[in-house]
Amino acid sequence: MRDVLDLVERHNEWRLKRCLNLVPSENVTSEHVRAILGSDLAHRYTLPWGQEWQGYFVENSYRGTRYLDEIESLGERLARDVFSARHATLKPLSGHLAGMLTLISTCRRGDAVLVLDARHGGYDGYQPDAMPAMLGLRAGFLPFDESAWTIDASRAADRIREERPRLVLIGGSFIPFPHDLGPLRRACDDVGARIAYDASHVLGLIAGGEFQDPLREGCDILFGSTHKSFFGPQGGLVCTNSGDLFERILECVTWRIEDNAHWNRIAATAQALLEMKAFGREYARRVVANAQALGRELDSLGFPVRFRDRGFTRSHQLVYDIDRLRDAWGLTPNEFSVRLEANDIIVDSVARLGTQEVTRMGAVEAHMAVLADLLVRGGRGEDVRKEVSELRSELELTFVFPP
Repeated sequence: MRDVLDLVERHNEWRLKRCLNLVPSENVTSEHVRAILGSDLAHRYTLPWGQEWQGYFVENSYRGTRYLDEIESLGERLARDVFSARHATLKPLSGHLAGMLTLISTCRRGDAVLVLDARHGGYDGYQPDAMPAMLGLRAGFLPFDESAWTIDASRAADRIREERPRLVLIGGSFIPFPHDLGPLRRACDDVGARIAYDASHVLGLIAGGEFQDPLREGCDILFGSTHKSFFGPQGGLVCTNSGDLFERILECVTWRIEDNAHWNRIAATAQALLEMKAFGREYARRVVANAQALGRELDSLGFPVRFRDRGFTRSHQLVYDIDRLRDAWGLTPNEFSVRLEANDIIVDSVARLGTQEVTRMGAVEAHMAVLADLLVRGGRGEDVRKEVSELRSELELTFVFPP
């Protein structure tokens, strides 16, 4: 029977060294980040109290935290710098929990929230029967322009004024294009609502100045996962420019959505923020350029990529047409993904492709024609493992810190 170490080694050998990964919700971290995740920090707690306990003043429930406290302060300072925010926390354990934190910090039971419908790429966790139902919130949907694959800003502004929600939460799992936030901000001001932007998929592109700038464009809260287009460990962060709102966010963390914030993760996220400061702009530019190039190449080969008239994408994501895949290829997205995995090409089963990890591994626009050819031939059932191995052998981790 294989032991754990053997299985992990086999996984590392396959996924890190042999596969081409195009899952848009994953990325690869640097050796520095991985070393931090396996450091002594993984064993430790810190829990500042600053209050009385059984008649005694307790500064911190744990001792030996002097470096943990410095690491957290450094990470928060880096996050404020990278996202041009006045306040930031790395405490949320995931983007999902960052979303929950945002909801409970801004809403009370019975309040209305407006979100993106899952049919329009909205995150499943914000659908009416998910987190809103659990928290006693009434969730409605923002009007959407399917041809542009963005919020219909004018109609959405009207909906906000009609329904007077407590929060407008913009969070999508399919997010190829930026949203027009200005009309939403003005409508929220009219009714006293907040706007939060779940940047989980595009956080690395926002950090690199390549997608949109939600806080500058009118959002009250920016939050998201730190392991998709952002190349950190799995986790979450929250940023805002409102001091009062930030205090409320922090009040809702400890003893409410979590206890220990996993300090190896926070340190690893701080390291990833340092790396993003060093080369985030070039990385983000290349991610988007690769996605657009891959879209053109796939389209030229007859693969049903969506949004040709809009240049295919403005993010790391390409979205393909499920009906056209079925009609022309006789495949579901799941069947397509299974065929590719047999060829060491990893994609998800919900009709998305992402270029962030292959970009971090050194792929440039010139590689996209080869990659598109492998996707199409492998998806049609051809054995392309040898060519996948040859392409993978040309790539190695780029944007290494220090630059």
